[in-house]
Amino acid sequence: MDKRLNTTVGSLKLKNPLLTASGTFGFGTEYEDFIDLNSLGGFIVKGTTGEKREGNPYPRLAETPSGMINAVGLQNKGVEYFCNNIYPQIKDKNPNIIVNVSGSSIEEYCKVASLINDLPSIPAIELNISCPNVKKGGMGFGVNKDMAKEVITEVRKVYKKHLIVKLTPNVTNIIEIAQAAELAGADSLSLINTILAMAVDAEKQKPLISTITGGLSGPAIKPIALRCVWQVSHNVNIPVIGIGGIMNARDVVEFMLVGASAVEIGTANFINPSVCTQIIKDLSDYCDRHKLNSITELIGKI
Repeated sequence: MDKRLNTTVGSLKLKNPLLTASGTFGFGTEYEDFIDLNSLGGFIVKGTTGEKREGNPYPRLAETPSGMINAVGLQNKGVEYFCNNIYPQIKDKNPNIIVNVSGSSIEEYCKVASLINDLPSIPAIELNISCPNVKKGGMGFGVNKDMAKEVITEVRKVYKKHLIVKLTPNVTNIIEIAQAAELAGADSLSLINTILAMAVDAEKQKPLISTITGGLSGPAIKPIALRCVWQVSHNVNIPVIGIGGIMNARDVVEFMLVGASAVEIGTANFINPSVCTQIIKDLSDYCDRHKLNSITELIGKI
């Protein structure tokens, strides 16, 4: 293992800057035929809610130019199922195991965070504040600084380990939301979540997914994600994890240059399930070419 790739995100120590994004890597075990999980900096399990969710009707995935749209709808079996059935299967894995926490109310977020807090092998959660607040007419928690601050503040009361807050790009001023998250107690920020988008079938003359709109990910959103990471990392005092269209080592380097301490690999896992193995090798080669003693020398150079 190349120690030059070691990095940290607050209290989290990572072998390398690669995390896998929630919703693209299952619970990790699904990828064990393709990649050594222990080679990763960490993996983030799929979105977990208070109760079981069936998700949205099919079709809920659509390929788009340089990307894909998804509207899976947080399909999962609930936090208690995760604690009792999934956690025992993954708790002894070597990389950082992080749970993406989702909900439709502050109470639901707190319930999930509290139960995950009691699992010793989970050092962090990623709080997905892009979810709709059912008590506020469906407005996402993360699009309003006051709502974001409220949910993070309450979760912080019950969750005592590393708290990552995942930010949505579907806002006017992402810096404002990031600063509110920091003030409320976030230990780090991950960004960006998917961009609201839609795709249409011209022949059938109807949307390609059942919910009409969904979240756009993949290379098409990388320039927007880079901009957001650059803006946020220069306006908060906590670490930033970059997400958005990262397909190779060059993309990882770009995100670190604009301020990311680590990154999440998402859509690329669908194209090549072993992509992280290649990226780790190529990052070592990059360190050789640029005579870096540590990959962290790149962080925030731009």
